[in-house]
Amino acid sequence: MTKGPPIARPPRDLRLDILRGWMQVSIFVSHCVGSYMAWGIHAAWGVSDSSEQFVLLSGLLLGSVFTLKTARGDGAGARADILARTLRLWRTHILVFLLMAAFILGLERSLGVTGEAMRLGWGFLFEMPRLAIPAAAAMLYQPADMGILPIFVVCMALLAPFLWLVERIGAWALLPSTLLYGAAQLGLVATPGIMSGIAFDPMAWQLIFMIGAFLGRRRLLTGRTLPRHPALIAVASLVLVAGLWARMIDEEVIVGPAWAALAVQGKEVLAPTRLLHALSLAYLCAALIPRETPWMRNLIGHALARIGRHSLQVFCLGLFLSEAVSMLLRRFAGQAIWLDPGLVVTGAIILAIFAYWLERQRTPATTTIRAS
Repeated sequence: MTKGPPIARPPRDLRLDILRGWMQVSIFVSHCVGSYMAWGIHAAWGVSDSSEQFVLLSGLLLGSVFTLKTARGDGAGARADILARTLRLWRTHILVFLLMAAFILGLERSLGVTGEAMRLGWGFLFEMPRLAIPAAAAMLYQPADMGILPIFVVCMALLAPFLWLVERIGAWALLPSTLLYGAAQLGLVATPGIMSGIAFDPMAWQLIFMIGAFLGRRRLLTGRTLPRHPALIAVASLVLVAGLWARMIDEEVIVGPAWAALAVQGKEVLAPTRLLHALSLAYLCAALIPRETPWMRNLIGHALARIGRHSLQVFCLGLFLSEAVSMLLRRFAGQAIWLDPGLVVTGAIILAIFAYWLERQRTPATTTIRAS
């Protein structure tokens, strides 16, 4: 990167922390299988969900962090930093994988929910651990809910080469990502899954991460991402309305053409409808939500912001809590109507308390921009 005037670290955007916090709560609720509380999150009212936004914002934040280090003349440090983050996240994935296997097996036996581990895809690990563990380390064996962290590992590993290319050819650097995404949509390329499918194919999902990284770099260097234009707001709003219509047809709330329901499908390859919906939603949030308002400083705002600042740790805890809620709802199906809201709300409160505890552990010396 050409050396120019020093670039100051931008002030932390409270909106991003709160949005990331809301996404973590939404992901937790969506993973609580059988919970009718899922109607309270935005994924129930459109085509995309929090997964797309989480990947996009992570790309934006990491792209900004990497660019800042590079712009200050520490390109080697930036590459070393992103490599360390990638390896740390990979280790976290393996640890969560092993702990989740033990956790589910323990829940199954203690609650008497026969066959739950097999139903969730853990049978390969229990029957052939010598093959399953290396496959998990390669991120190709993904039982239920074990697919999101591998996406970040792959995308973070690609970040440095991508931003190197952006520095040299600008927005054209998105062309290889777009072509790879297109090939994944056509079925020409795919990441193989061992004993189970790949929940989020990196061949496709890398595009939304790279879009985020490109915009994060642009925001750091120019002070803006995309213009706030009435026409763009109108188009993005129409996309969200169309997404709501498609979702209502898919849930059989209203009657409509069968092809409309297909818009909510294809999450594993980030279907174009999902990508467009996610980008439209992100744009509207950026264009219409002010950087700071009084409600962001109330109890809920503070709780969401803390969750957002510790999104990786909260996400991992949320996986365990959501599995416990899912299994309890299945075990006590007859009482689920009143058990459901209590379990889900309690889980969300636990996530908030956990984030508060993590915040208290931080020292001023370690208070830095962390993106994951």
